[in-house]
Amino acid sequence: MAQSSWPSPAHNSRAVTDTEYEKIAARFSDDGVDGSPADPAVVTAGVGLNVAIRANVYATVRGHAWTSGTTGDTLSVTANTSGQTRIDRVVLRLDRSDWTVRAVVKEGTPGAGVPALTQSTGDTGLYEIPLAEATVLNGAASITVTRRELWVGSRVRACTSATRNPAPAAGELCLETDTGMVRMWDGTAWVVIYRAPATVTVDASLSAWTSTGSSVLERRGDLVVLRTAYFERSAGNLAAASDSRLPLLIPSTHRHPYLQMHEPVYLSGHRIGMVTLYPGNHERAGQLWLNTHPGINTGQIVYTTTMNWAV
Repeated sequence: MAQSSWPSPAHNSRAVTDTEYEKIAARFSDDGVDGSPADPAVVTAGVGLNVAIRANVYATVRGHAWTSGTTGDTLSVTANTSGQTRIDRVVLRLDRSDWTVRAVVKEGTPGAGVPALTQSTGDTGLYEIPLAEATVLNGAASITVTRRELWVGSRVRACTSATRNPAPAAGELCLETDTGMVRMWDGTAWVVIYRAPATVTVDASLSAWTSTGSSVLERRGDLVVLRTAYFERSAGNLAAASDSRLPLLIPSTHRHPYLQMHEPVYLSGHRIGMVTLYPGNHERAGQLWLNTHPGINTGQIVYTTTMNWAV
């Protein structure tokens, strides 16, 4: 078969068959019900051996739109006299024999669990997506319905950290091309669900100290690990009562928003000191300070320390 495309004047005078429509429309929208789990159930137990389909529901199956209509619908469930519990599925079914989508009850086998979905992707056959499960006990005069809606959801939108969708839907995903973060709108805020691993050198130049080696920060998800360089005092003796900033700076995206980090450090002469890493909401945000020590003379060293925190 030669190459072709549609709709096009060169293809069947722009006429598109049902099969051709499905080929392009199946990816216009993912399969599922329009809405979210916060909405009322699409399927509930009806009177007796029936299930009720909620009114004004819209869905898509392989690009074919469906609605329950303004009055909804009622579907009957077959009685169960098998001696075992039976579980039926309520599905939305695309039937390619007439290209209609309808909510139907797919009867299960007693004692065999939930029947499998039929999802034929060729030019013929059925394609089903789940709405609910109906449990029918042996000899029961009524049923129990469990929600199983497949929701359409939202696709991943490319954006920057400054151009996220201002009116997002719950479950919407976005990829920030400037930060590498994948975020999800949880109905209240954009939460980070993926962050590219990062290894960052966080050295800073200060006249009072000289770094031996580099201070390196590694981030994996929400966990940050900092390994500092050796810091040699190079600008005169430091009195024991004096704080002194050490030569590194944590980038804003890797700082804890509000918690200070305190860590003991070894000093020249087999002595101990304490350093503090300040959080994002502090006037010393991202800075590391030596603030407990017995005094540091020129040429003496603050040795390597490791700190970790979650952001």
